[in-house]
Amino acid sequence: MSETLPSAPGSGELACFDGHIAAAGETRIEITDDGFLRGDGAFEVVRVYEGRPFALDEHLDRMERSAANLRLANVPRPELEEEAAQLLRERGGPDFDGCLRIVLTRGGHRLLITEPRPPSAERPRLGFVTYAPTRVLDGVKSLSYAANMLCGRLARERGFDEALMVTPHGRVLEAPTASIFWVDAGGTLRTPPLDDHILASITRERVMGLVEVHEAAVTAEEIKDAREAFLASTTREVQAVGAIEDREFPHTGEATSKAAAALRAQIESELR
Repeated sequence: MSETLPSAPGSGELACFDGHIAAAGETRIEITDDGFLRGDGAFEVVRVYEGRPFALDEHLDRMERSAANLRLANVPRPELEEEAAQLLRERGGPDFDGCLRIVLTRGGHRLLITEPRPPSAERPRLGFVTYAPTRVLDGVKSLSYAANMLCGRLARERGFDEALMVTPHGRVLEAPTASIFWVDAGGTLRTPPLDDHILASITRERVMGLVEVHEAAVTAEEIKDAREAFLASTTREVQAVGAIEDREFPHTGEATSKAAAALRAQIESELR
């Protein structure tokens, strides 16, 4: 017996399951796989620009670290690289602009899925949601993502577009699927340190290599004094924040524009 993976039949998206390509809505996995039953596995989401995956090597590097921390079998990197290229050709090559999700499960399966970019508000409004990081999963991009997804739902229930996760002691961490950056009252661009048990985001690291950023812990009250703020992630690149709770940011700030332009230029340069 098998279970259909969550996907929209007829969406035009494709999946490659253990080397076999099919429509995403028709791809199946055994319900006895702990990747399905317990969220026991690792994943990455890669941005695809006109058929070309961006920073694929870095995503696979992180997947290898996640798999090692989860005590999964070795990542079949050559197969994943070959199947990613084949899947993107089948999906339309240069006509496809979206995302590539790569999954490894405890049951030993590998799965690659093409996906559209997730929808997002142009300048999202962020609402605080209390969240306690799971220390044992530090450095792991795990399939156990229910807590992050619930944080987003809780924020939307309060009328916000996205969550900004805050520890029970009031320290700001990150959004469920993005890193947070802000300009403090003195004009310094900051982001929380990895020691606060946030994800070692690939886009976060890129931004920090392109513009001057200082790592610093910040409380929920302190960040509301920011001059501007933005999110950074694979799917968003750099995205201006419209508000944090009742603190409004009426316009996209200078630091946000500078980081967005620098990251976009680097992406275009590497893709060339």
